[in-house]
Amino acid sequence: MKRILLTLTLGGLFTSAFAQKSADIQAIKGQCGCHAITFKYAETFSPNPEYKFKERKEMGALEYVFVDEETPNKLVLMHLLVINDSTIIKHWREDWKFQNTDLLAYDKEASWKYKSLPTSEAKGQWSQQVFEVDDSPRYEGSATWFHADGRHVWENTTDAPLPRREYTTRNDYNVMRRGNQIVITDYGYLHDQDNGKILRTPEGEKVIAYEKGINDYHRVKDAACNSAKEWWKTNRTFWVDVRNVWGDLIAQKKGIELEKKVDGKSLNQSLDALASAYLKAPKASAANKAEIKATIQKYLKNKDLIGMK
Repeated sequence: MKRILLTLTLGGLFTSAFAQKSADIQAIKGQCGCHAITFKYAETFSPNPEYKFKERKEMGALEYVFVDEETPNKLVLMHLLVINDSTIIKHWREDWKFQNTDLLAYDKEASWKYKSLPTSEAKGQWSQQVFEVDDSPRYEGSATWFHADGRHVWENTTDAPLPRREYTTRNDYNVMRRGNQIVITDYGYLHDQDNGKILRTPEGEKVIAYEKGINDYHRVKDAACNSAKEWWKTNRTFWVDVRNVWGDLIAQKKGIELEKKVDGKSLNQSLDALASAYLKAPKASAANKAEIKATIQKYLKNKDLIGMK
């Protein structure tokens, strides 16, 4: 009888875990589609009574989000900005990994340190790894998806570099502590943020200000993003090679340190130039990845990465 009860209990736990993971995957895919987005940001509080709050920011965009790669424990979601029928911008990428124990923790000044997450802590969780337009690291965190009362929510707090809307206009802080909440809605999804703007120095940390961010993704007809679909068909091969080169470097678990510019160019500009050349004269994947790797090498400060000396 005890053996039967144990079998039934284990069977129930397995069914529950399978149902949870299936619901998680469905929620992650719930971010996909052609979206009209509004981005809203407002500073809310500062510990410094003399701090002058920055003006609120509100922007709009059309973005195509889709699953580009899927395995049982990983989903790769691509984001493409749709400007018009002739202008598409590769925006950012997010990798979702199930029970991932190998993370990159952002430090400051384009530097990320390897972080090992205990298996017991990662159990049942999904990590969201966010990458820049050039597929270099941005930020990542791990948390459990919650499904209750018709709500599907993932919430995590992690350190990140400054967003473009900030690093191009200010230098009074160097770390954004992102409080990310992803909520799947009946019309798309909501990326709700409670962010801290942190100045991190060898002496410690100081909060400059707090910020509320709301990125609201409203799904529209897929046809509005047809140009993005065609663009990706043409450009995918090159950028998958870029993705894989970065994956090999990150997998060495030594962290990543980057120069912001080399010879007056950002890494994104250098890779875009390679992408243009590749479209004119495609080459075998091995040769393409070797050229991509050599380009990334110029921007790496930590030359001790295997094969990068």
